[in-house]
Amino acid sequence: MTTLTAVGLPPATGRAGFGGALRSEWTKIRSVRSTVWTLLATAIVTIGISTLFAWGSSGHTDIQDVPTFDPVRSAMFGIVFGQLVIVVIGAMTMSSEYATGMIRTSLTSMPRRGVVFGAKLSVFTGVALVTGLFCSFTSFFIGQAFFAKVSVHDFRGPVGAKGPGPAGHPVITIHDLSTTIGAPHVLQAVIGGGLYLAVSGLLAFGLAALLRHTAGAITAAIGVLFVTFIMAQFLPSDWAKHVDKWVPFFAGGQLWGLRKLGDGSIPMLSPWTGFAVFAAYAAAVIVAGAVLFKKRDA
Repeated sequence: MTTLTAVGLPPATGRAGFGGALRSEWTKIRSVRSTVWTLLATAIVTIGISTLFAWGSSGHTDIQDVPTFDPVRSAMFGIVFGQLVIVVIGAMTMSSEYATGMIRTSLTSMPRRGVVFGAKLSVFTGVALVTGLFCSFTSFFIGQAFFAKVSVHDFRGPVGAKGPGPAGHPVITIHDLSTTIGAPHVLQAVIGGGLYLAVSGLLAFGLAALLRHTAGAITAAIGVLFVTFIMAQFLPSDWAKHVDKWVPFFAGGQLWGLRKLGDGSIPMLSPWTGFAVFAAYAAAVIVAGAVLFKKRDA
């Protein structure tokens, strides 16, 4: 007669650490179809709109716009709309487990909530930064290809054989308005575009930690990034000169261009100071979200 002996699992050793939590969060973010498709949508929207804007600018630029033409910001114009897509990823990364109830499983397998939050934050920061830099660099190089031959319309001056023609029939000349990545401040501005997109997503991540609701976090992020910018356009000039520079879009947007945002009549923050203010907004909600994540029930 054969005796069966039960063989148990080996005893658990060590303590679940940050490395394991990172691998777990990386598996989650890359295996969820909605995340992959939203990352793709961020790239398509940002690069696609940037390309369309650069194409339009290359054929419809007036002579008076040439001195103030910004070949970096004009090449990466799609960032204005790409930020509205990347906030969806930021919100879903933090809040989707609350919607499915999987957050209980995650916290059961890793009860150290600070480690879970830090792992989620680290993985998303890396993904958002890579996505943002890919979008900004790709948009920049595509834009410069268009700006190398810009059709400039000149409506000025009297009608004459050598001067501009009558209204509706401008003299059109070809100008090279492109720049290179090695020109002064250009690399900083292009990297700044990627940083701006990444921090936009992190802002949504923090709001999702606060609200624990995907739609609410997305709505709040769009309100902070886009609606405040629109509302600032309606402020009286004596208010605008004190408020506009602190608006998230104006503060963070100073970094991804060679010229400051605004019409020049309102003082704005310097590129890195403005970006620091923008990053501080995101950091504030992330810290608040982390505190609540550790204190609240799943």
